[in-house]
Amino acid sequence: MGQRQISRREFLRTAAKFGVAVTATGLVLSDPQALLRLIGLSATDAEAASVLDAIVAQAPVARFWINERTPGVTCADCHTPAEIGDRTSHDHDGPVVRCLLCANNCLLKPGKRGRCHARMNVDGQLRTLVYGRPIATHIDPIEKKPFFNFLPGSQAFSLATSGCALHCLFCQNWEISQASPEDYQVDFTPPGRIVRSARAHKTPVIAFTYNEPTIFTEYLLDIARLGNEQGIRSVLISCGFMNEAPLREMCARLAAIKIDLKGFSEEFYRRISSAHLQPVLRSIKQVARSGTHLELVNLVIPTLNDQPDRIDGLITWVLDELGPDVPVHFTRFHPDFRLQNLPPTPVETLTRVWETARDAGLHYAYVGNVPGHPGNSTYCPGCGKVVIGRRGFFITEMHITDGRCAYCGAPIAGVWQ
Repeated sequence: MGQRQISRREFLRTAAKFGVAVTATGLVLSDPQALLRLIGLSATDAEAASVLDAIVAQAPVARFWINERTPGVTCADCHTPAEIGDRTSHDHDGPVVRCLLCANNCLLKPGKRGRCHARMNVDGQLRTLVYGRPIATHIDPIEKKPFFNFLPGSQAFSLATSGCALHCLFCQNWEISQASPEDYQVDFTPPGRIVRSARAHKTPVIAFTYNEPTIFTEYLLDIARLGNEQGIRSVLISCGFMNEAPLREMCARLAAIKIDLKGFSEEFYRRISSAHLQPVLRSIKQVARSGTHLELVNLVIPTLNDQPDRIDGLITWVLDELGPDVPVHFTRFHPDFRLQNLPPTPVETLTRVWETARDAGLHYAYVGNVPGHPGNSTYCPGCGKVVIGRRGFFITEMHITDGRCAYCGAPIAGVWQ
């Protein structure tokens, strides 16, 4: 009799129940009690408040924010014309802060946090509550991110904090992305310790992933800087919902960025992810212009974003705005979090989308979450032969030499060494 495979959520619940954390190259959940709190089995509001007070007391001042005392700031930087009206001055009820990190642009009164739960107005200063507080680390194949045209076969030292700028109903990592910092009791981990851990595990890449790394931008920038000094490259796995200034700094320090283009309609983003499409499209174009290696993922969800016109629109936009060489992964949806009523994406749907993308001219279209599918592999845009054979996250054959097809010599877009 074969063994029954348990879901990720079942694993995490069981780990929390028995106080288990997988160490070394496995998933590290620094405080199993946090999972119990998240599923409503432990902790009181008073206990959480006490943890939060300690976090706030130690939280460093964040970057990318303004208040009314910031030089050059006017009322229009925080308020709409309708809100301003004819007034030339306004008395605030305490020092108000506008966060400029992500496209939510949260306006925060004293003591309030942004939608990400990770940044707080503390006496008129924006503080980051997640700096130095990774709650999950793991060593993954780079293909799991997924990056297929960036250092294939490499291992990535991956880390996450709690929190996210979005609230996707289908989130596969909701236990951490929708959590707050006080849900986890962790020791402070300075950036240098992350880099030393990556070196100790001999991973050439550090990956910021699992939740939305934009919310710990200050932390990831410091880690990436130290990693670059040690010859370790850093990559970002993101929803793309950030503002231009922080993304510009990330592009300068990161070797690769993968962005989830979750759908190709404003209605989908608003209803399913509590976000907006246009900031994501703007971020994708900015990364492409920066020269940082870029890959995209589109999670194909039955009935929600799998309509042929939406898929065709996404493919056309990529070709028109980015060109044919940006890898696009069309991945299979599995029911989780608040979308457990929908079935997994039919493989036939993914095959049709993959073939449509290739026929339209995308050179590196992929199928994800379907091990053994032909769409796992990389094909030469010149001769059409397989230059990287894969089964899921594992490489089965490689035919690229100095960035070129070993059969016909055509260039293969990507980062290969």
